[in-house]
Order: sequence, then C-alpha cells, then structure tokens
Amino acid sequence: MSDPTPLIPPGPDTPACGPPTLDGGVWSVTRHADVCAVLADPDFQVPEAAPGPPGTLAWLRGTVARFSGPGRHPARRAAAVAALADCAPDGLRRDAARLTAEELDRDPRAGSAGLARGVPLRVLAGRLGLADPVVAVPAVTVVAAAYQPGAGPAAVRRADRAVAALVAMSPAGPSEALANRIGLLVQACAATAALIDTAARYAPAVPPSVPTATLLAEVLRLDPPVRATRRIAVRPARVGGQPVPAGAELVLRFDAANRDPAVVTAPERFAPGRSVLTFGAGPHGCPGERHALALATGVVDVLRERRADTVTRPELGPARTRPAVSR
Repeated sequence: MSDPTPLIPPGPDTPACGPPTLDGGVWSVTRHADVCAVLADPDFQVPEAAPGPPGTLAWLRGTVARFSGPGRHPARRAAAVAALADCAPDGLRRDAARLTAEELDRDPRAGSAGLARGVPLRVLAGRLGLADPVVAVPAVTVVAAAYQPGAGPAAVRRADRAVAALVAMSPAGPSEALANRIGLLVQACAATAALIDTAARYAPAVPPSVPTATLLAEVLRLDPPVRATRRIAVRPARVGGQPVPAGAELVLRFDAANRDPAVVTAPERFAPGRSVLTFGAGPHGCPGERHALALATGVVDVLRERRADTVTRPELGPARTRPAVSR
C-alpha cells in the first residue's frame, strides 16, 4: 500500500543544509544545530532599531521587544507577555472559529486569504482592548507592510498615520506597553495569514482525521510563513566550526533547518511530530506562539469542515511568496 501522506518539496529559494557560508558579506546558517546554537548564544543579537518620535513607525520599531537589544529586551518582552495575559488561547480559537463561520455564512465563496488576514487581527485586536477591531485591521496591515527596515518613504508615511490611528484606539498606558501591544498585532499580521492560507491549501491532501493543530505544526516546518531571521555578532565567535568576526551579519534559515536530514528523516514527507524552529528560540523566541496557533486553528478548523466535500487534491509545493526574513 502506498504512503497516503504527501511529499512537499522545498521552495526554489530554500538552500540545502550545510556548514555556514559567506555570501555577499552575509553568513547563511542552514543546519538545525547551528541555527539553534546562534539563537541561544548571547554573542549574537538582533539588529536594533533606532528610536523615533512618539506615535510614529520609528517609535514603534524602536520600542518593541522584537528590535531591542539585551539591555531593554526583557522589560519590553514582559510588556508583550502582560498584554497577552487576557488573551487565553482557547478563547482566541473559539472567537476565530465563530467569526470565520459568520463570514462564510455571509459569503460562502470567501477566499481563505481574506479570512486569514481579517479574522485573526479582528479577534486579537478585540482581545487586546482596541476600541474598533474592524478599523484596526487595515491600519495594522499598512504598518506591517513597512515594519521591516528598508521601506520606502511613501510606505513609511502611510505607516506613520496608521500607527497614530492604532495608538488612538488602544488602551492608555506607558509607552512600552502601548508599543508592544501594537507590535503583537503587527507580528501576527502577515505571518499568521500566510500560515492559515498555506494550511488551507494543503488541507485537502491530509486525512480529515489529522487534527488541525497537527496540520499547522507540519506546515510550519515544510512551508514556514517566515523563512529566516537575522542576527549580528557582537564579538568574535564561531558558528558550525567557522570563525565569525564581530559585526558580521547572519541569516538563520528556518526553511532549511526545518528540513535538516541530520534531525528529520524523510524531510520532504508530511509527517507531524518533527522539530520546528519557525517561531524561533532563546530570548527572542516568539512570546505569542500559542496565541498565533490558536487563531490559525480556529480559522482552519472551520475551513476544513465547510469545504471538506467541495475541494480537490491540490498540487502541493511551497508558496512562491512569503515574508522572507524577519529582522
């Protein structure tokens, strides 16, 4: 009898696992063990963002835990964790499922991409206390499009206005609490949407008996919504036996490390229960992992239930576009 589980090849831009390599002045780290070592090593830090005027995109970047160095990161991460304290994952899952069902009742042809972006943000914004979750969705989307450094001036101006709107509809509080509350929404925007949309695409090839949480875990490994993250060496160090000078930039490739044959047998086979690095690890591991998975589960549960009798087996393969690198 043939194996019913699908094979999902790596994306065309996913490098093979191997020793760290230097390309264009940037180190590419692909092996599972090497990525884990860098994430846990204090000699490698996230690139910090410069501060900016209150209520602007630069202020948001310069105040969130995501772009903070070791001196400021613990307090800012604690602010994000505190904001999530009232967002029980089970409640997020139920709210996401209810809202998805309501949207499909209103429009049975609603696409998974639209549901994937709108539903999680509306649910999370409501739980985080924003005054108008519906209006918050497009504002968060605008900010997310310019969140990573390198956005053009027009995108930054739009994001500045959107940040100001999100501040106005957020609960009052200290600057760090306010910024990290908004930062949670921005972090959840594109990545959670991509996870949901990809899981919906793969779902028809997976037996209905496979729980949605299990499906999502393997999608995170095989076709991660965020393919890589960056670190800077703050002093001379070694990675995978290679000497790395202070100031060197490293790109940690989750997409490659998740398929490392030294850790995963038959890495292209859809087989839940594997090691997944997509949410990161160490001090900068995502504090909202359980919350993002709960939101995604709520949406995908309903999509699988509603469309079980109408979908056909897809042509499997990683999506061509993703938020490629998280700073």
